[in-house]
Amino acid sequence: MTRVVFIIALLLPLTLLAARPAVAVEPDEILADSALETRAREISKGLRCVVCQNQSIDDSNAEIARDLRILVRERLLLGEDNKQVVNYVVARYGDYVLLKPPFRLSTSALWLGPPIMTVLAILVVFFAYRSMRNSQPIGHVEPLSPADRRRLDALVDQEIDRQARSEPSAIPASELRRNDHG
Repeated sequence: MTRVVFIIALLLPLTLLAARPAVAVEPDEILADSALETRAREISKGLRCVVCQNQSIDDSNAEIARDLRILVRERLLLGEDNKQVVNYVVARYGDYVLLKPPFRLSTSALWLGPPIMTVLAILVVFFAYRSMRNSQPIGHVEPLSPADRRRLDALVDQEIDRQARSEPSAIPASELRRNDHG
């Protein structure tokens, strides 16, 4: 029991370290003014790294993310407010750079695509399930009705007669009929 407690005591700090968010801001990027740095971090958390998959520039180690972080800090040092900085970055990179882009015609696919795809996926699953539930098991064959059986027998007899006339066989046609319909 003491071993388990000891192992947990060792692993708990490691899990806490692993759970902390990754921040890619390098020491040479940090502003001396803590208020400006706080604003820069706030802005950076809302901007998407354009080469990463849905990662903010604050969390990304990509070179373009570093350039964007530096750009944000430069704009703040020029005296711009948060909205002006964001507008500047959006003007250069488009709405895609925003982690939460505004709803516009140009961004409608970003907003409507996931719910539409979800509804379509649900419909596909629903109709597939319904069709599977209503279908016969694989390999199930309905027996022929007596009328269909008579028609099939007549067609087989015609085919056997046709083949017997065109190719002489060692087995007489009457014998073939008797063995097939036995």
